[in-house]
Amino acid sequence: MSPADAAGDIGEAAASRRANAGESGDEHLLASLPSRISDIAFLGARRWPHAAALRDARGAWTYAELATAVEATRKNLADAGVRPGDRVLVASENAAATVVLLLAIATLDAWAVIVNARLSPREVDAIRDHCRPRRSLYLADVSPEAGAHAKRHGAFEVLSLGGMGKVVMGELDTHCAPEATHADSARQTAALVYTSGTTGDPKGVMLSHRNLLYIARVSSTLRALDCTDTVYGVLPVSHVYGLASVCLGTLKAGACLLLEPRFSPEAMLDAITRRGVTVLQGVPSMYARLGEHIRARGPSIVGTTLRLLYAGGSPLDPGLKAATEQLFGLTLHNGYGLTEAAPTISQTRLHAPRSDCSVGMVIPGCEIRIVDAAGRAVVEREPGALHVRGPNVMLGYYRNPSLTAATIDSEGWLDTGDLARQDADGALFIVGRTKELIIRSGFNVYPIEVESVLNAHPSVLQSAVVGREVESNEEVIAFVELVPGSSTSVESLLEFCVDRLAPYKRPSEIVLTSLPLASNGKVQKRLLKTMARQRSPEGVA
Repeated sequence: MSPADAAGDIGEAAASRRANAGESGDEHLLASLPSRISDIAFLGARRWPHAAALRDARGAWTYAELATAVEATRKNLADAGVRPGDRVLVASENAAATVVLLLAIATLDAWAVIVNARLSPREVDAIRDHCRPRRSLYLADVSPEAGAHAKRHGAFEVLSLGGMGKVVMGELDTHCAPEATHADSARQTAALVYTSGTTGDPKGVMLSHRNLLYIARVSSTLRALDCTDTVYGVLPVSHVYGLASVCLGTLKAGACLLLEPRFSPEAMLDAITRRGVTVLQGVPSMYARLGEHIRARGPSIVGTTLRLLYAGGSPLDPGLKAATEQLFGLTLHNGYGLTEAAPTISQTRLHAPRSDCSVGMVIPGCEIRIVDAAGRAVVEREPGALHVRGPNVMLGYYRNPSLTAATIDSEGWLDTGDLARQDADGALFIVGRTKELIIRSGFNVYPIEVESVLNAHPSVLQSAVVGREVESNEEVIAFVELVPGSSTSVESLLEFCVDRLAPYKRPSEIVLTSLPLASNGKVQKRLLKTMARQRSPEGVA
């Protein structure tokens, strides 16, 4: 850590105390942030050297051991030819070694491109071809799929991670041109996170050190994390929720991150009941499957160390929220964000739990506006396009300036692509995505509203609603995953909707199926839209 960073540490601690007292001192937040995300490891080693920082299936490491491993890996990466401004691709799943690589890459002012190894060869190759990495690293010991990608790409060199394992490394790309580097943390890219959004075309989102540190700081503060907490890290570090809020937010607070490479309700239940997890963050589909697993085993669980439950990443419906809260005896808090906002925009507050499915208040330092198609502010409680501005907004899309300009205007407002409304008390509600809005016979249908009704049926585990174009109109198509063992029919589900939805909102077709999930637990609506197009209008399940 540089002397300047060390001197700034005192101010950072003071600002942290102010923030923990509430949300005062916001004006000091940005000035108090470290310069690089890797500073989190070295600050942790000074403050809590013997506290557990990371745990995974292979062992546990203190903050002092983490800092030592990051520094050793930094040297090894530099010796392997990694320079400031280079992209370094890391194919892996969640493990302590993944975090070490992320932070070590940051010390060199290179860009970490963490890719979930479970992506298909086509998807991994598309990312690799687009970002043109100086080196590609494969955590084959962590993920068999990473080993398979390494073999395809002819990777054979071994790089040591300073006592935290080894990684297979592809050959040096001598034609890789480094990007410009910046001392300013607000201008220097820390991570390149690829997202397909609703279009299916991968986009490289450039997130700066300030983007990620800001969210890490806000996340840890609003969750009141400290060194007594153990946070369950099953959300992939290759996705921004797992990267910024879960991983960096946990380490920023001196808490312990328990890393899990893949979600399963059995593993999550074990972490809750036997491994001391105090904070659980996940997407709604994880809570749905965890709840079903627990209920199938018998009585509700008791005596856990859990103190906090958070959902984010996709819409939360009232039935799932109520069922989860009853199961654990805790509030299921909710939040909202997107990759381009690093990701958090709003979340509910610990001191003000909500009974509805609001995504809470806008986080400190961030501002929003809700506008109509002409860009005018909408009337209170009316839905409109949600725009956001603040230190969480991305630098842009890598090698795509035209898309960047179409997404962020000259005043710094990011068009989220989501539709939202805001109540008088400031609570934000997400009502759908601009591109997912279904216009049926001239009426707006928000998929989340139809999904909430279907999810309220006792035999429905989860649902996803998409639009299907028909001649001069759109149809509402619902894909429904039933609770295991249920024999509920399509007809009974349609009847269930009659008294709960206006005629134009009712599904034209209901398909009973298992919903396809991405590696981050989100339902892949793009695939469902393709399935809907491929089905004939008469092909009702």
